[in-house]
Amino acid sequence: MNWSQTIYGEPASKANRRIPTKRGAFIKSKKALEYEKTFAKQVRPPKTPIKGPVEAFIEIAYSSWRSDLDESLILDLLQKHGIYGNDRQIVKRQVLRYPCTDKPYAYIQVSTVSFNGETPKSWRE
Repeated sequence: MNWSQTIYGEPASKANRRIPTKRGAFIKSKKALEYEKTFAKQVRPPKTPIKGPVEAFIEIAYSSWRSDLDESLILDLLQKHGIYGNDRQIVKRQVLRYPCTDKPYAYIQVSTVSFNGETPKSWRE
């Protein structure tokens, strides 16, 4: 099974997406919260989550070169919105970065993976 989509907006870096409070707790940064809302409005998940091992190809166009290349928030949101059941299913990923000052985006492709034409027994339902 394959799923792909372009999500417009600039993802926050996971390393910079939590802000400490005075009580010692952490809250998500404004940028991360905004991207989560943007992602939720645009994503079109499959009817059922992709099962078994998957590979992820992600092309991120940031508004500048200053942003860290970090796909972690995107991977978490793919799980949250039912593209796959758990991001531990990812056995291979490729992430590319491009500068794009006009309209930042993330092109995301998730595909099932087979090993020598078979799904490993540990992944079978």
